[in-house]
Amino acid sequence: MQWTDDGLVLGLRRQGETSVILELMTRDHGRHLGLVHGGRSRRMQPVLQPGNRVRATWRARLDESLGAFVVEPIESVAARLMGSGLALYGMSHLSGLLRLLSEREPHPELFAAACLLIDHLHDPDIAPPLMVRFELAILAELGFGLDLGVCAATGGNDALIYVSPRSGRAVSASAGEPYRDRLLALPDFLRARESGAPLPMTPDIRAVTEGFTLTGYFLDQHIWVPRAIPAPEERARFVALSTRNA
Repeated sequence: MQWTDDGLVLGLRRQGETSVILELMTRDHGRHLGLVHGGRSRRMQPVLQPGNRVRATWRARLDESLGAFVVEPIESVAARLMGSGLALYGMSHLSGLLRLLSEREPHPELFAAACLLIDHLHDPDIAPPLMVRFELAILAELGFGLDLGVCAATGGNDALIYVSPRSGRAVSASAGEPYRDRLLALPDFLRARESGAPLPMTPDIRAVTEGFTLTGYFLDQHIWVPRAIPAPEERARFVALSTRNA
């Protein structure tokens, strides 16, 4: 068995004296592990840093085997990530989110979204809203997508400012007013477009805070609590840095 694919380095662990078991998120083969012979060498260590983009060839006798990777660098971002606490916590949280996916199941759209997020993790204006959107995408891939396009009560798409914590569907201002204390806020950068108006590219801190509250609620309800997983500390620190002036 053999294939070659682009991949993002998520992490690794030592194997023997000179090798590592590498974890990649690949474009067409999903999250995949494999042995890298000589992965602890001086040449390979800079290549196998989390966040780096690589070209990997995987070989194994049987499809279900661990197999081995031969890896070549495409783009190194590790140095840029190390210069920012926001980026480091963001990369750790991103890797943890991708580990929620089953191994070897392709998610090409998530791969593309992860590449985009990594490219902007050092940017405090762009990274937080991109992370909110990435968390929504993870929820959708796991079967818990939110319906933020139309009002759950009226079927319209005007003045959507709430989300029902029970259904995960948007609610309009008028329909949600009697229940506003029991509804989650829908930040403006996640709302459906109204009358063709553009959505903000860099939402304010309040909107970002609302976004993380929204995704955190549903991640907790559908993922972390059912799987007995504590909410990641890396996420808490990323959110704190993203909203520290709120």
